[in-house]
Amino acid sequence: MDLLLAQLFGVFRRVWKYRWIGLGLSWLLGVIALVVAFVVPNRYESSARIYVDTQSILKPLMSGMAVQPNVEQQVTMLSRTLITRPNVEKLVRMADLDLKKQTKVQAEAQIEHLMKTLSISTTGRDNLYTLAYNDPNPEVAKRVVQSLVSIFVESSLGATRKDTASATTFINEQIKAYEAKLEEAEQRLKEFRLRNLEMVAGDGKDATSRLAEMNAQLERAKLELREAENARDAARKQLEGERGRGGDVTTASILQESSISVSTPEIDARLSELRRTLDGLLQRYTEQHPDVTSVRRLIKELEEQKRREMAELRKQAMNNPVGTATTGNPVQQELSRMLATAEVQVASLKARVAEYQSRYTAAMSAMRTAPQIEAEAAQLNRDYAIHKKNYEDLVARRESAAISGELDVAAGVADFRLIEPPRVSPRPVAPNRFLLLGAGLLVTLLGGVFAAFAASQLRPVFFEPSELRNKTELPILGVVSRLVSQAEIRRRRVDRLRFIGGSIGLFGMFGLATLALVILNARQAVV
Repeated sequence: MDLLLAQLFGVFRRVWKYRWIGLGLSWLLGVIALVVAFVVPNRYESSARIYVDTQSILKPLMSGMAVQPNVEQQVTMLSRTLITRPNVEKLVRMADLDLKKQTKVQAEAQIEHLMKTLSISTTGRDNLYTLAYNDPNPEVAKRVVQSLVSIFVESSLGATRKDTASATTFINEQIKAYEAKLEEAEQRLKEFRLRNLEMVAGDGKDATSRLAEMNAQLERAKLELREAENARDAARKQLEGERGRGGDVTTASILQESSISVSTPEIDARLSELRRTLDGLLQRYTEQHPDVTSVRRLIKELEEQKRREMAELRKQAMNNPVGTATTGNPVQQELSRMLATAEVQVASLKARVAEYQSRYTAAMSAMRTAPQIEAEAAQLNRDYAIHKKNYEDLVARRESAAISGELDVAAGVADFRLIEPPRVSPRPVAPNRFLLLGAGLLVTLLGGVFAAFAASQLRPVFFEPSELRNKTELPILGVVSRLVSQAEIRRRRVDRLRFIGGSIGLFGMFGLATLALVILNARQAVV
């Protein structure tokens, strides 16, 4: 411990030897610190506060009809990305900061300085934003904040309108693409129906159902044919019996057999059913639709078949030989007429059975390709339905986007309220001159001590024989004491007084500077 204290005392004595070098450097640093503290220009801060109201009465009313964006998130992101180079360049032009002639390097430096100095702070949930900027010129600071407020509001509106326009453009492009796809699907469906007009019916039934229906029609026609043949045979037997009995036929028998009449009930029923089907199709489709064309063709074929059968009935009634042989007996004439009618009925039903049989045979042969055709038709209908649904959804979304754009124009993305307009603080916010003076005094003292210590290390002095022996590692043969005269003692005393005076003067200089700052601040507060 004693050795450590001795070493510290030795260091202090060596530093004390070069005290005037340290004091001189301290005065130099002190003067520089005072000049810097008083010469650094004041910086004035201008600030403004904006409240962003994201609630609008129109948005709840239009819920479900218009797109509701996350306005709070948009405003937060806008505040974070506001201080960018394009916005700062715009701010320089709006605040007239580019009026002075500047080189390209100076302009870039000014933009970089603004990006570092501008500040936007928020209080979080309250949607309250503070925009601030400080500058040596208070008017410049105020103009910069005013321009920043304008850019903040305009950027929010411009970004929203740009997003709406981009969304509308994208949806319109998709609608055009799906229009082309829908037209192509309709064309393929039309061509498929024209190629397979016989297989694709408008009633929505598949090939198996239509085959079963044809089989049922064929069986009904066969049953009607058997009934007509039985009626014809009965009429022939009655006619032969009447001829054998000499025409003794009761009026009741005549009236009973006269119930057979010439008609085509099956064709009439089918025609009536097809006409009702045609009326239903015309309510949904146009005349050029394949289903409508197919039904009209079937109606035309049935009408032609009815005309042929009626002509055949009339022909057979006129050429019946039985009627000419019994012109004298009214009963035989009536029976002959009934027999002729039955013959015509049988012939008509035979033709119908043959037609149904041919159709059934053709349908049976077409059943091999029916599943493939039905699968192709299902695929075409499915593609058409998907394209139509997507097209209708896109049209609905385009209308929703249009309503959303109108809603943004009417209500705005948010209501920007300027709570505090841009104002400049009357007192400068920087620099803190008291802090500068304190830092300058500290640097001055440390600089003086370091200068004296550095000089003692560059030109070392030994005050004790032990220090010299330890440093040189040589034996000390003797020590010569120095006699100090009274004049030397007086000189040392004066030297110490001068050093103390110089040190007190250094502290007094900083004290006077501090007092001057206090007086200046008091005058500014009064003003």
